[in-house]
Amino acid sequence: MQDFADSIAIKVKFVLPKLLGASKCYNLIMNKFFEFLNSSVGRKWLMALTGLFLCLFVVVHMSGNLALFKSDGGLAFNQYAVFMTTFPPIKVVSYINYALILLHALNGFYLVYRNKKARPVKYEGKKDNGPVSWSSRNMGLLGSILFVFIILHMGNFWREFHFSPMEVLRYTTNGVTGETQIAAIPYEQFVGPKHYYENGNEIVIVKNLYGEVAEAFTSPLYVLFYVISMFALSFHLMHGFQSAFQTLGIRAQNFKGIIQGIGTAVFGVLIPLLFAAMPVYFLFFK
Repeated sequence: MQDFADSIAIKVKFVLPKLLGASKCYNLIMNKFFEFLNSSVGRKWLMALTGLFLCLFVVVHMSGNLALFKSDGGLAFNQYAVFMTTFPPIKVVSYINYALILLHALNGFYLVYRNKKARPVKYEGKKDNGPVSWSSRNMGLLGSILFVFIILHMGNFWREFHFSPMEVLRYTTNGVTGETQIAAIPYEQFVGPKHYYENGNEIVIVKNLYGEVAEAFTSPLYVLFYVISMFALSFHLMHGFQSAFQTLGIRAQNFKGIIQGIGTAVFGVLIPLLFAAMPVYFLFFK
């Protein structure tokens, strides 16, 4: 027994310093990491990395929302909503995305506050009235509009879809003719989304988020606010996408034209235009 105790003591004698050394090294690395994040350069890197991730999210979100334009009674969009809220990997990414939106917004507000505090009087130099330059001077305003939009958007749709009673639809697609019949079922009977086959027919039972979207876009004021927010999104993304690469040092002459082209054509025009088309489509053409 004494030999066993001596063996343990010897192992502790040699292993403990290594563990303590590793712990000190870890603490040093983490301290340096957080010091960097709290620095001016670190916060700009944080804005760039979170911003690029959110740009990717916007592309994916827009791609899914294109299902709103299908004339299928909302089947494709409602199935997309189920997939985005039930598929485990997507759910994990979604919660990461929510955290990054909050982090990006708070860090952006802090940078705007610090910049104004550092320069309380505006510098009167050569002015560039281009859209990117205007965006760079007003990222705080644009970001604030978008932050309010996100809160209202999630309140109207995300919260309703997850926590409120909602119309439930049963889609029955004939396996031979391809025709789809739609019937409402009582919410009290809804135990979760279902997708199965019965007697050669495809059956889909889902909450009708499509109907919630269509109803929300019957309000001209909400549509107007939505379209204004998409203008803000256009300028915010057009500048943010390009400046993110500049912050990360990826702005070589070989890539400059590509980055500017994608930033302007895709994030400055195409994505906001498609988003803005949704409420206009429902208000005037549905």
